[in-house]
Amino acid sequence: MQDKLIAGPERVEVKRALISVSDKTGIVVLARALAEKGAKILSTGGTAKTLKEAGLAVTDVGSVTGMKEMMDGRVKTLHPAIHGGLLAIRDNPAHQEAMQSAGIHGIDCLVVNLYPFEETIARGADAAEAIENIDIGGPAMIRAAAKNAAWVTVLTDAADYEAVLAELGSGGVPRALRAQLAAKAYARTATYDAAIAAWYQQAVGDASPDRVTVAGRLRQALRYGENPHQPAALYLTGASGPSVATARQAQGKPLSYNNINDADAAFDLISDLAGETPAIAIIKHANPCGVALGVDLADAYEKALRCDPVSAFGGIVAVNRPLDGAAAEAITGIFTEVVVAPEADDNALAAFAKKPNLRLLLTGGLADTSDKGQRVRHIAGGLLVQMRDFALVSPDACRVVTRRAPSDEEMADLIFAFRVAKHVKSNAIVYAKGGATVGIGAGQMSRLDSARIAATKSADAAKSASLDEPLTRGSVVASDAFFPFADGLLAAAEAGATAVIQPGGSMRDDEVIAAADEAGLAMVFTGTRHFRH
Repeated sequence: MQDKLIAGPERVEVKRALISVSDKTGIVVLARALAEKGAKILSTGGTAKTLKEAGLAVTDVGSVTGMKEMMDGRVKTLHPAIHGGLLAIRDNPAHQEAMQSAGIHGIDCLVVNLYPFEETIARGADAAEAIENIDIGGPAMIRAAAKNAAWVTVLTDAADYEAVLAELGSGGVPRALRAQLAAKAYARTATYDAAIAAWYQQAVGDASPDRVTVAGRLRQALRYGENPHQPAALYLTGASGPSVATARQAQGKPLSYNNINDADAAFDLISDLAGETPAIAIIKHANPCGVALGVDLADAYEKALRCDPVSAFGGIVAVNRPLDGAAAEAITGIFTEVVVAPEADDNALAAFAKKPNLRLLLTGGLADTSDKGQRVRHIAGGLLVQMRDFALVSPDACRVVTRRAPSDEEMADLIFAFRVAKHVKSNAIVYAKGGATVGIGAGQMSRLDSARIAATKSADAAKSASLDEPLTRGSVVASDAFFPFADGLLAAAEAGATAVIQPGGSMRDDEVIAAADEAGLAMVFTGTRHFRH
């Protein structure tokens, strides 16, 4: 396939190279090696200054184009002397004649990395600075060189310098490597333009742009995807802020696709509990199986584990504050795949070191819960794109619809349960008591089944703890969407719930409210639904 893509000779010597980089990592070593092989070095601005200071002979691009840089460097390489040198097909007589008549010399190697637009917006720069960091000449040259990879080697990543240098002593850069570098070059310009487009679309408030691009940079290849026959990898989008994708792995085995997916779900949930109260979330297969607030993290973990200790085995744990030794010792009491924390103290690190296979991810902080960024899901033939579910319901947003209003304690638990339900696969039912989940029903086709499954799990957890009654006795219950019939609500009442929180909006709301009143339940409507598929 590469032979069909890339014509030209099997190997191309580098007699003339143009180097213009923003990130100057490794550039002196590369330029010196090229020069030692007899290559003439062309360069621009700051790159030329760096190379000259290193003692290298450099020809300024301005002396090739016959024009100095202008407009604060916005215009310097957009010239036929440069693009003709990159695009000319060397064995095409017409191209050769055009080069000779215009005094254009071929450029055999282009080394360019782009203005740091992604980094600029990630640190919150204003619009003027962001726009000045949109590279024009760089992408134009990269695309030209990649188009003519039959004759030109294009380098956009310092990680590839060594591979090119290794080939220079063997007669030049081989065709296969030139093709690989061209593919990488086009991916780089596509990713770069995608970042610019996304920034502009967000800045102008275009929620449904005519075109959308999804781009990322490889962080690591994974052993496989959800199953061993599915290849997989982790890519970074360049989004700012703490995340599982950019977390530092302090210890443990390499992460799997499922580990990362579950850890992201845990991090998303715990970030919604970023208040002053210590909180723990235990996740299994992207669903919470126990979430709790506590006087400290160890106390919160004990409460969260009590909800469903069977499912917690082999789960993912996330915490909303720096991890301490006592919590770490509690977490290592059962087999845990991954722990996600903003940071960890020395005592926590020492406790985890006794479990070398356990993965510890340190994110440096929690996610911005007000983030309204896009979430993308692939379907056959297309993409589904939506804004992140950023809604966090407060007591002030709740409307009491029953004769009895919830007590202050019930309302606190209702808000907590509804916040957890936001992170449970639909249909979601969450029972909570005392700032801890005591039963979770997830992913059922019937809301009634979710209510029953949550109650059954609660009863099983109570038996394993040698308690006389299910944990759901005296609890509150949250539903991620409205109850279409009264049966689901009555199942929750039968399980022992005393108060209910749900969005409302069913055609049978009056019937459900009447059933709640008859059962003596307090119920509030939020007007906000939290489906999660």
